[in-house]
Amino acid sequence: MNPQAPVYVRAEDDAWPTVVYYHFHAWSGRRPFWAGLFTLLGGFPIAYFPYADLRLGNVSLAMATPGGAGALIIGVLLITLGLALWFQATIRVFAGVAAILLALVSIPVSNLGGFFVGFSLSMVGGALALSWAPGKPAEAGEQPAGEQQPGVVGLSKADAMADMGAQGTQGVPGPRATETAHASETTAHADGGRNSAG
Repeated sequence: MNPQAPVYVRAEDDAWPTVVYYHFHAWSGRRPFWAGLFTLLGGFPIAYFPYADLRLGNVSLAMATPGGAGALIIGVLLITLGLALWFQATIRVFAGVAAILLALVSIPVSNLGGFFVGFSLSMVGGALALSWAPGKPAEAGEQPAGEQQPGVVGLSKADAMADMGAQGTQGVPGPRATETAHASETTAHADGGRNSAG
């Protein structure tokens, strides 16, 4: 969420898709939307594949496994966690850890985690949920990051380098008086090659 993003104010001539888009954008910016979406989408293949059957003419190929009930429970839990991330953003750490653990458990239980489709979507969703943090509005006295303080000159890198070149070597510091001139006199070579920590 960007707390300094401009707030949408509806004009009289805005079409309804524009209004819906901006309201959805504002709603999704205040919560871990993408984390919830990936977690929710990861639950569907995990729950579906153990119960799916493929018909080739008169031949029916069933992929049912003994762990079908476990796969259904894992898939439903992932879908629930995805919805919970949308509507209860405060549980994002719990939901992220639970989504990652359920995705890992789905590998042996649910046809390799829904043939790695549900597994990878759930892992990404859990990681996004763990990494999401709500935005904080700027304080009254703070300046936005783009504005500069008075008295600070905005130079590009090329301008600053040109200014340094024009000054010559005046701005380049020399060795300090405490530094040794020769590499053989460092602490690594003193005392017969033994290092000293003090």
